[in-house]
Amino acid sequence: MKRCAWVPGSDPQYVAYHDEEWGLPSRDERHLFEMLTLEGAQAGLSWSTILRKREGYRKAFADFDAAKVASFTSKDVERLLADPGIVRNRLKVESAVNNAQRILELESLSHYLWSFVDGQPKVNRFRKLADIPAETAESKTMSKDLKKRGFRFVGPTVCYAFMQACGLVNDHTVDCFRYAEVNA
Repeated sequence: MKRCAWVPGSDPQYVAYHDEEWGLPSRDERHLFEMLTLEGAQAGLSWSTILRKREGYRKAFADFDAAKVASFTSKDVERLLADPGIVRNRLKVESAVNNAQRILELESLSHYLWSFVDGQPKVNRFRKLADIPAETAESKTMSKDLKKRGFRFVGPTVCYAFMQACGLVNDHTVDCFRYAEVNA
């Protein structure tokens, strides 16, 4: 079974993430909030680090219930900064709480995020890893608009990684078995 070249075959958690989740179009509000948070937390770190801490994030951030996270206080932030189950970076933790508050200002996070691709996944036809960009015009537009709305840790590269992970774009390489499955 051929996978995208970026998937390290030796890490079963990474392989399972690619094979079962990455790139699958998601419109689930909690999942979108989770992935936006995790992609922001990953900035400067490896994705495998974030995958290992994913369950810790779910526990620490109320299973990504935006209304609950939005109500976190400075005491909650301090508690999170002591939690070894997540990346203990004050700016990243505070951004998750802030972003939850910004989400509550939207009618629908899903509708808002999917509007950057006109509601349908953008299907790319990349043949090799080197062809896949780190950011695109859509991710730059998303980043700019999110920042205008007060979101943090949402640069164009983070936004593009989010778009890939949540299936707003299909960046499985054309020879990957998931390419056709995700397009179905």
